[in-house]
Amino acid sequence: MTLTPRTCLIVDDSRIIRKVARRIVEGLGFEVDEAADGSEALAFCGGVIPEVILLDWSMPVMDGMTFLRRLRALPGGLAPKVLFCTIETRAERIAEALSAGADDYVMKPFDGEILTSKFAEVGAV
Repeated sequence: MTLTPRTCLIVDDSRIIRKVARRIVEGLGFEVDEAADGSEALAFCGGVIPEVILLDWSMPVMDGMTFLRRLRALPGGLAPKVLFCTIETRAERIAEALSAGADDYVMKPFDGEILTSKFAEVGAV
């Protein structure tokens, strides 16, 4: 019996953040894809919906909030666990992300321990 690999899409305009997150998430046993902005991520999700999406808030082309609202409107778009990954610390902004359909949020900068615990909190690991 072959197990289907678990999948995660990392959406961030910073190549360095994507690289750091990829190393951590792959360590959790996920296959990782990357997108540099919400538009790329939405195109990706039009073909394959990942199990988990690590999503930056502020990006060029399409920001994380716009992507999240469009993702949730796609067929199957309610399925992925979405973790907003942001430097945004204001409670009202976090509440806005959660009400738009995010499952949780991760403050930047993050490390393996923080990311692992957030994945566990949303039931992804």
